[in-house]
Amino acid sequence: MARAPRVALVHEHLTQNGGAEQVLCELMRMWPKAPVYTLVYDEKAMGPEFAKAAKGRIHTTGWQDFPGAVQHPKWLLTWIDGAYRYLDLSDFDIVISDASGWAKSVRTKPETLHICYCHTPPRYIWSSGDSYIEETGYPTPLKWTFKQMISWFRRKDLRAARGVDDFVTNSKYVAKRIKKYYGRNSTVIYPPVDISKFSLSKKKSDYYLIAGRLVPYKRIDVAIKAANELKIPLKIMGDGVDRKRLEELAGPTVEFTGRVSDAERKKLFAKAKVLINPQEEDFGITMVEALASGTPVIAYSVGGATEILEGGKEGILFRPQTVPALMSAIKSFERKTFSASRLRKRGEVFSAPRFRQDFKRHVDEAYKTFRD
Repeated sequence: MARAPRVALVHEHLTQNGGAEQVLCELMRMWPKAPVYTLVYDEKAMGPEFAKAAKGRIHTTGWQDFPGAVQHPKWLLTWIDGAYRYLDLSDFDIVISDASGWAKSVRTKPETLHICYCHTPPRYIWSSGDSYIEETGYPTPLKWTFKQMISWFRRKDLRAARGVDDFVTNSKYVAKRIKKYYGRNSTVIYPPVDISKFSLSKKKSDYYLIAGRLVPYKRIDVAIKAANELKIPLKIMGDGVDRKRLEELAGPTVEFTGRVSDAERKKLFAKAKVLINPQEEDFGITMVEALASGTPVIAYSVGGATEILEGGKEGILFRPQTVPALMSAIKSFERKTFSASRLRKRGEVFSAPRFRQDFKRHVDEAYKTFRD
């Protein structure tokens, strides 16, 4: 009997627990013996549940012990590419990089299959450079220097993409971006959402909900201004660098909950009248979490929202990304009714078991084709 292929997983820096890390956790469950290679690892930030699952499996680069690198991995942009390229992955038959940046830069042997689950080509060098640079907190001279280096970063990223044998991505929206910037086709496998953490509520409350990091590109200011005008109750769940500015915009009907426990998060999603998603998202995990809670969605009609809210049966899509357009969508929403069980069923399309099944089948088929 032929031995099972040896698999290695490569991830960006493990310093926050977000959507990309949910993908990694599922990959770790699928290949429980596969080592995980990453730039730097902050065990405290990742939490005890992740630390338990990852025990003995995490391999970091030499930057792990460099002062400040774990706390500020974005400051290493000039050197990140090289850090991944010098990882020794010669013992593996399949390397799966889980990348939104430089993790796909790894070098593999000709007989090793490199599959990249690409969350997006790096926005800060292809499509959203200015906003990304502002959010880094770099001093002004460094911001200016970074802008001058964009072309250099693009060349390095194209080199990294050439080393990938097979691209998989999280939405049709990102697949178009991969085609545009890399000239490569990709297979869409929607990311895993742990819908078991969410449930339906027998009774809804009257508040509108926003969930996520409070950063400028999320355009939470649009939702706050709409709530102020319509005098509707809006709860904003999460925290981030834009919170102070948003609080100054907020009227008396807007409440900031900050970061909450898993139990409170579950309750806020289930009780909400509707989730507002005013930003452009490559996919949009919070929208799926809302559907899994029997909560409809009002979303900006660009990117992943158009794939999740298929046909508009799970909510309202609005465009352009303006206060009047969102206000109109809210008024339209108030005239409609939605079935909680139907919303939940739609959320199940994006479940973790479905991801594991689809991704494992894809890897098996890609490896067979690669070997043949």
